[in-house]
Amino acid sequence: MFAIYKKELKQYFHSMIGFVFLAFFIAIISIYTWANNFYGKAGNFETTLSSSTFLFVLLIPILTMRVLAEEKHQKTDQLLYTAPISIGRVIIGKYLALISLFGMGILFIGLYPLILKHYGSTGVQLAPAYSALLGFFLLGAAYIAVGTFISSLTESQPIAAVVSFLVLLMSVLISNIAGALPSDKLSQAAILAVLWIIVAAVAYYMMRNLTVTIILGVLGEAAIWIIYAVKSSLYEGIVSNILNCAALSSKFSDFTLGVLKYDVIVYYASVAFLFVFLTIQSIKKKRYN
Repeated sequence: MFAIYKKELKQYFHSMIGFVFLAFFIAIISIYTWANNFYGKAGNFETTLSSSTFLFVLLIPILTMRVLAEEKHQKTDQLLYTAPISIGRVIIGKYLALISLFGMGILFIGLYPLILKHYGSTGVQLAPAYSALLGFFLLGAAYIAVGTFISSLTESQPIAAVVSFLVLLMSVLISNIAGALPSDKLSQAAILAVLWIIVAAVAYYMMRNLTVTIILGVLGEAAIWIIYAVKSSLYEGIVSNILNCAALSSKFSDFTLGVLKYDVIVYYASVAFLFVFLTIQSIKKKRYN
């Protein structure tokens, strides 16, 4: 796994992708820091980070689009299937290389609160600043896992980038979408039924097993409507609650308060673990097809 990690990390800088990513990432954060903390004379670095979360929607699809899609396009993905180490270790090595590249940017901007505290016009509180920086890193790690999974589904880098962009954008806007949905119980049940169809479609894409997909879909739809008939009160706000769980960026605000909430840390770690696991399963599925 370490050999894969080292190879991937070196490749990012040999191909200039690493330098370009870090340059854009640091430049945009620096512009926001200057505008908010120096020019705007704001005394909190966490607000700057909160305003910069949109960066993930733009940069992470570009960073992750090649991680597996390029190998499939060049047919070098066959090496994954015959490698002397497990596919899981290969994927984890690739993911850790992406995290390390992103972490380099985080370490660099980690100097900003210290600079602002000594040279800024207003004192910066270090506890909330570094708490927000930790949340910023965890949010990015979760988004990178999502982008890596999407890259495993296609051999086209542009498609991987566009789909990742749309998915990450949706995760940012999903709280607003949830608030705009009809709130009556029947509509909530109907929306939940549509979401379950989408889940079944994704399951079919992953497994390519029509029988299992149909059984999964039918059982899920039956459960939704039976529960609605028996106790419809359970559907009050259920879709909003489910969609808000997918709003990754909304959880980041907890870190800006200077308090480390372990449930949010576990949430981001769980999202990253889930999508790395799904990536491994996606590659394994192609191995046996």
